[in-house]
Formats: sequence, C-alpha cells, structure tokens
Amino acid sequence: MTDFQLPTPGADALEHSARLDAFIREQIEAADGAIPFSRFMELALYAPGLGYYSAGATKFGEEGDFVTAPELGPVFAACVAEGVAPVMQQIGPQARFLELGGGTGAFAEVALKRLLELDALPDRYAILEPSAELRARQRERLQRRLVPPVFDLVEWLDAPFADDWNGVLFANEVIDALPTPRFAIEAGQVLEEHVVVEDGRLSRALRPADAFLTNAVRHIEARTGHALPDGYRSEVLPQLPYWVQAVAGGLRRGAMLFVDYGHVRSEYYQHDRTDGTLRAYYRHRMHAEPLLWPGLQDITASVDFTALAEAGVAAGFDFAGYCNQANFLLGNGLAGVLERIEQVADPQERQKRHNEVKRLTLPSEMGERFQVMGFEKDVEFGAAFLAGDLSYRL
Repeated sequence: MTDFQLPTPGADALEHSARLDAFIREQIEAADGAIPFSRFMELALYAPGLGYYSAGATKFGEEGDFVTAPELGPVFAACVAEGVAPVMQQIGPQARFLELGGGTGAFAEVALKRLLELDALPDRYAILEPSAELRARQRERLQRRLVPPVFDLVEWLDAPFADDWNGVLFANEVIDALPTPRFAIEAGQVLEEHVVVEDGRLSRALRPADAFLTNAVRHIEARTGHALPDGYRSEVLPQLPYWVQAVAGGLRRGAMLFVDYGHVRSEYYQHDRTDGTLRAYYRHRMHAEPLLWPGLQDITASVDFTALAEAGVAAGFDFAGYCNQANFLLGNGLAGVLERIEQVADPQERQKRHNEVKRLTLPSEMGERFQVMGFEKDVEFGAAFLAGDLSYRL
C-alpha cells in the first residue's frame, strides 16, 4: 500500500471510507471506467455526508490532520483584521466581511473582536461553509465567546452573496483544496490524470486531455518561456478565474485577501519539480498517496500565485500586493501584538503566544511557505503589503 508509516484508522473510520470508496467506484463505472483526478478529489473532499470536509471527523488542530494559522492562537487573525480595517473604514457602516471556509470559528472570533476594537466592524460577517458539522462548531464557539451584539452580525451562507455588496472577501487555505486537474507530458502532448479501478484498487492512469486543460498547460509554457519535458507531471487550475469571479459575486467596492502556500509560476513549474505539488495529510503526516482512505485525509496542492494574480485582475480588481506571511503580519500590527503578549501575566500563556509568533513568521515554519495576495476595487489596500512586497517576482 505505502512505504511509509501512518497510524491505522479505527474501524468506524475505515467503514466510513469504504462507503465513500464504493461511491467513487460507482462514479468511475458510470463514466466508462475513468474519472478525472479533479473529480476524484472533489468527491474525496466534498461528497455530501462522506467527503473529508463534508463529514464530521476532526480536521483542525492537534487532534486532527493539520493545523492552520488561526488555530494556533489569536495572532494571525488579529493582524489580518488590522490589515483590512482601513478598507472597512473606507467603505463605512454598510461594509460586509465574507470568510470562505470558517474552520473552527477561531478566525472569526478574533477578527471580530479586533475589528470592534478598531471601530471597523462589518454590517454583516458571513461565513461560506459547506460542512454542516463545521457550521455547528463555528456557531457554538462564536455564540459562547462573542458578546450578543457582535454575534448577531454573523451569518452562514450556502453560496456567495447574490446581491451587489461592498466589503472584504477573505480566504485562508482555501484555494489549495480546490479540486485540481493533474496533467502529464508525453511525446510533447498533454494528457490528463484519471482515476480508474485496476486489480480491484483505485489507481491513477493517463487519458488524452481536453482542449480546456491543454490550453492551460500551453499558457504555462508560453508564460515561462519553455516547453515542459516529457515525463513531467503537475497540476493546474484552469477554472481559477471563474472561481474567483464566482466567490466575489457582486463585490462592487472593497478588497479580496488570499492566504495559502504556493509559488510564483516560474518556481511552481521548474523542470526539477517533475511530479507537481500534490500531497495528502493524515494525522499531521504528509505523504504522496492521495487515493488512500478516501474521506479520511486531506488532499491538497500548492497555489500558483501568478495565476491567482491573473485571475483577480480578470475578475475586475486591481492588484494590491503580494508578500510572504511573515512580512504581511509584520506590516499589519504584529509589533502591537507582541507588546500585548508582553503584558500577559501568566508566563506559560506568554510563552505559548511567543511560540505562536515564531511558528507564524519563521522561514523554517509558516513565515515564507505561506504567501499573501490582495486585490482592491475603489479602495486603498496596497499599504497592507508595504513590508516586503514580492510582486516583482510574479
């Protein structure tokens, strides 16, 4: 199965995975024996009631499979709130805040508290969350930890705002979980990775790519100035411009802020990165078997930030800035956060917060692996990226 050690899931978890596995096999059979890898990833992560993000297993934190920045403590969300507060203030009392994927509600809790302190509360704080189980956790946390007038601002959406709106759209570690096509180059031609059933097991196989995927790969080659070599495999999100337009919806004035791990295009598609960036996470262990235990593990791929910049501009926004996470936090209130940490009386809590800052900012941790990109429309948001802007690399 694998050449690495992973904890064995419990019987209930394996039974759950077997149900999703059977459902995926049905989809493969109905599609003449093969589905694109992107479709497999969509089912593995989001199949109603069965997918990794749709079912009830713990995903975030030490008991889950990975830790996101907001789950480490309050520092990340406080600095993001500091960065977007000027945009909220420019828009005024009708400003909305839309968070894509709310995790445990940790980000919303801290961001709302900090926006209240900065006199920049939104008129509505909406969380677009597909998981009913996560919605329940978010609601319970926020109702318990926010004062009623602030909690009353929070709502949960099944889709982006349908009407015209002004405000801020925020997504932390969302794009990396978008179902991504996988491609391969053979004899100069573009092929697409599919999932099939082979010898009774789910397996990956190559099939001819359609024009949509082929054009996306040729766009990469044209922009990087070199053809990808035979044997090369990677990922590309040709649907990214349409996704950005969809989640922004009728955002007429405001900003978009994306935080994720990834690379600029020239680094993403380097010749020595011959198998892309696809990986899976199970119990804080990263491995390269995305077909293992469907529904029990996260599947993810890095973000092409050059493609994200193109998508944001294509959606009608101006590019505001791009930097790594460490510099974004430094430029948006981290010094004040550190001052508040020094005033914490409990030495253990103070040390915990210092460790949190280190994990968020050190190059060996999340400081350089995670990138931050912003877009603006009829507001000034570029100041949030003045500390270490990397847009010249795009």
